[in-house]
Amino acid sequence: MGLLQPFRALNSPQKYAFTACFLGWTLDAFDFFLLTFCLDAIAVTFHVSLATAAKSIFWTLLMRPVGALVFGMLAERFGRRPTLMVNVVSFSLFAIASAFAPTFGWFLAMRALFGIAMGGEWGVGAALALESLPVEGRGFFSGLLQEGYVVGNMLAALLYLLFPFLHGTGSFTAWRMLFLLGAVPSLLLLLLLRKVSESPAWMAEREAAKTRAKGLRRSGVMEIWKNLPSLAALTVLMTAMMAFSHGTQDLYPTFLKHDHAIKGVALTAIAIVGNVGAVLGGIWFGGYSERVGRRRAILTAALLSIPMIPLWAWSHTVVLLAVGGFAMQFMVQGAWGVIPVHLNEMSPSAVRAIFPGLAYQLGNVLSSRNSVLQAAAATKYFGGRFGPVLAITVVIVAVVVTLVTAMSGEAKGADLSTV
Repeated sequence: MGLLQPFRALNSPQKYAFTACFLGWTLDAFDFFLLTFCLDAIAVTFHVSLATAAKSIFWTLLMRPVGALVFGMLAERFGRRPTLMVNVVSFSLFAIASAFAPTFGWFLAMRALFGIAMGGEWGVGAALALESLPVEGRGFFSGLLQEGYVVGNMLAALLYLLFPFLHGTGSFTAWRMLFLLGAVPSLLLLLLLRKVSESPAWMAEREAAKTRAKGLRRSGVMEIWKNLPSLAALTVLMTAMMAFSHGTQDLYPTFLKHDHAIKGVALTAIAIVGNVGAVLGGIWFGGYSERVGRRRAILTAALLSIPMIPLWAWSHTVVLLAVGGFAMQFMVQGAWGVIPVHLNEMSPSAVRAIFPGLAYQLGNVLSSRNSVLQAAAATKYFGGRFGPVLAITVVIVAVVVTLVTAMSGEAKGADLSTV
């Protein structure tokens, strides 16, 4: 019951705003992870190798910073709510267009455009949610909002598992149908967004702008340039955080298959247990940051991931590996749960819809080769075993996250009511 207390403190407009932003990030991730589940079928359909098909993931990730900048600037100019609606329509349409792609070249183009739309959602959604919520409980809602990404991953896995007859390789009613089904919930989100009120902070700024001369309108590009050192610092933090997340998630299923010969239901069960730990960790550490501060919460979660390594990477039974996955993701995503509120509080108010999302997505691009380097290290130094590489990754990245966080600033409780 205590977990529900922050929700009871919200009024109806605040509940609508947070729910819409959470679902936006969840469904965005849902559409993205459908691609990862269908790569092999896509490769067969277009007669390309699996490595070539994986370029679609690369282009999605590469274009996300473009979306963070473009949609962030639109949100500063026209408001968070209408921009988020355009954003939802965009990634839904590009997901549908991906299903109808006649050639692999067209498919890559649609995934690149989807990446632009996906890159815009996080920053705009986080700004709308956090600017609409009270200061009290901001950390809790930050943790819950961030774990929409994990929920999206689980929904994609569930859809993939529930429709095994769609997993064919050549016909239209295979992976293409999954893409079409995946876009439907995103379009339904528009009905909820109609009930969402605009960010009070943006509305207040619009009223204030009426009293200023036209020539004094602030330029998003100029504001970013003025705060470039801050953007660079946040990008370094996000690069480390991305390596923390992807370094413990992307190759873990491969580790279970190759190091332990775990497949099928057992592998799926371990993945689900780990994702549950991720959601709970994000919520718990988000709330914990309200009591001890953003930096201390991130530091605690990052350092506590190191003692989880033996259970997570060196266990030999399905049960212990599942427990290890839960514990590791509780800590990793616990650190991540603080990120939305931390980045928004640290961002210049005039570009709050741009700054956090841009740092987030730039960090994502800079760490995008993480899994490639891990796989190469496993092959070259450990005879194809992934366990040692995963363990070393956690130690290195957890220390880097700790050092970068310790050297950065904090603005807990910053006023998000103005832009």
